[in-house]
Amino acid sequence: MVNGDVVARLREGMAHGVLSFPLTSFDERGALDLDGFRAYVAAQVDTGPGAVFPACGTGEFSSLDEDEYRRVVTAAVEESAGRVPVVAGIGYGWAQAVRFARIAEEAGADALLVLPHYLVRGPQSGLVAQVEQIAARTRLPLIVYQRDQVAFSVASLRRVAALPGVIGLKDGHSDLDRLQRLTLAAPEGLLFFNGAATAEIQARAYAAVGVPAYSSAVHAFAPEIAAAFFVALRDGDHARVDRLLREFYLPFVEIRDRVPGYGVSLVKAAARLRGRPVGPVRAPLADPTPGDLADLERVLAAGLDLVSAPTLAGAAR
Repeated sequence: MVNGDVVARLREGMAHGVLSFPLTSFDERGALDLDGFRAYVAAQVDTGPGAVFPACGTGEFSSLDEDEYRRVVTAAVEESAGRVPVVAGIGYGWAQAVRFARIAEEAGADALLVLPHYLVRGPQSGLVAQVEQIAARTRLPLIVYQRDQVAFSVASLRRVAALPGVIGLKDGHSDLDRLQRLTLAAPEGLLFFNGAATAEIQARAYAAVGVPAYSSAVHAFAPEIAAAFFVALRDGDHARVDRLLREFYLPFVEIRDRVPGYGVSLVKAAARLRGRPVGPVRAPLADPTPGDLADLERVLAAGLDLVSAPTLAGAAR
């Protein structure tokens, strides 16, 4: 597919819904549950997200071997059936990232999200070279993800954005001063995404610097809550936004912050509470404790009650 076509589809999708980062389904022994994943992805696509990003951070990319990765991305492409763009995660050093890129290309993905590389910190020249090496070896468009040890300077972003195939930047640093500088320096048409943890918490702030699109972990288990928030934010209904933040998102984040890795395992636990066939997390992540799970259940119930109220339910349609 021509890069411009992918950009146009992503831009249109971003204007109409959140970005879905599906969980990867495992059985109780930790083996890939492909049937469960297919059912789960199909249900996610049916809610109308702007795009589907399989095998990324929420999808436990780092725990998948190459064969599992192939099956996950293939299933996501098949279940999406062209209704939304499919952007597969790739990562590690550039040589391994290229191996995953080739698998994703063969599986029919529309684009790739370049996850932050593993462990090492590099200078700006190295961050740029990492993307250069990947871009030179795949035909798929790239969205680069700055988070943790990856943080592009204005000069580096200009170099990266000039590479054929680079179509966007996802930001997980929440440094809005730096992000504003990047958006102003970027070439026209470069896509920007809010990739902060539980992105809704900072969605208004990101939108104020020109980055309204965001990935939603909440969409992975409660798309009706995610949709109600998206519509309220889009329509400038700050009273509804505040109520959703106060009564659901902040209590959820308070639980998320208790244990490292809860940004994924708590989301997966919430999906299981909703009857979704996602199974447990893989080590080194750990499933929530019974006490945290009980608190999660109460917060989730409150959020679902909130969006079922006539005012918020109407807003989400």
